[in-house]
Amino acid sequence: MGSNRYLVLISDTHQTCGVEEFSRLLAARFEARAVTHRLDFNLPNLFRSLKGVDGLVVNFPVVAWKKKLLEPLLAACTARLSGKGVHVILHEWSALDWKRRLVLSPVVLLATELCFSAPEIEAEFESTGLAKIATGNRTVIPIPPNLSPPEKLIPGAFAEKLRSERANGRLIIGQFGSIYPQKQVSSVLSVAADLKKRGTDVFVAFVGSFIKGLDNVEEDFFAAVKNEGLSGQVAVSGFIGSEEELFAIFQEVDVFCYLLPGGLTARRGSVLTAAASGKPVVVNAPSSRTALAHHSLFQRLIETGSIQLVPTDAGIPATADAVLTAQGKDIGPSDIASEVDRLWDDVIIRMDHRAG
Repeated sequence: MGSNRYLVLISDTHQTCGVEEFSRLLAARFEARAVTHRLDFNLPNLFRSLKGVDGLVVNFPVVAWKKKLLEPLLAACTARLSGKGVHVILHEWSALDWKRRLVLSPVVLLATELCFSAPEIEAEFESTGLAKIATGNRTVIPIPPNLSPPEKLIPGAFAEKLRSERANGRLIIGQFGSIYPQKQVSSVLSVAADLKKRGTDVFVAFVGSFIKGLDNVEEDFFAAVKNEGLSGQVAVSGFIGSEEELFAIFQEVDVFCYLLPGGLTARRGSVLTAAASGKPVVVNAPSSRTALAHHSLFQRLIETGSIQLVPTDAGIPATADAVLTAQGKDIGPSDIASEVDRLWDDVIIRMDHRAG
């Protein structure tokens, strides 16, 4: 491992998203070589922290971005003026609102290194004019899962609800992660409706919460539930802050199902976490053969059958067939903890190498 010291910016939110969790875990994996600074506009503390490091690490997009973007910009400017590195990790690009990309751009231009969460994100960025003037020091890093199965499970009310539904003979189809339009949660509702028409008693569990934004996400979601004839057969857990409670919920799911725009990519951390639970995950295949080439854990989970791929453009009936086939299917063993450790080692080695 290298000797570079890093300051990792994190937010002060309690309901963390995947990007925020990655920021905190990255700092922890660097151990003594990293310190964190919360985006609370304590500028004296920020400037003191920057003095003792070789580089600044910023993950985008950040939580509460409208309130939190001035401080990363000040930090990046200070780091560059001090001759330090600025390492920007982009987890999304084209999927972000154009106004969000606009205000992220100054920090991106100050970067001495750009890391991308997947080859698709790198390609999206490189197709823009911004790429022509940003640093050419770029790399793709594998994003490890933010959550791992705990030693002990603590069932909460939502897990008990699913257990009750299973006891009544229902097939529990699950999705883990935040609920937002681009995830096309309506397609999973369509899969459940298709199975219901075939005579399968289904229940759909969404383990996560709604993304608040300009769209009427929650209203549109429940309108889709009603339109699919699934009223009373769908439940949303809301934010779950405990790994012990979260993985207890996962144990009550029969099959996880995702139909993603363009197919599976390495930035779908929710798919990775669901598969790490030991339950089968049905998802449409990547549109590119190289999409997962850099990510050993995704490849391993596909090999063991934890992740079961349907064609990228699979329709609802074919996906419903795959869900039925996956139900109760034996999944090969996989040492998730060791694979996760290897991924983190890979991330840190790549960052140290590019910084050096």
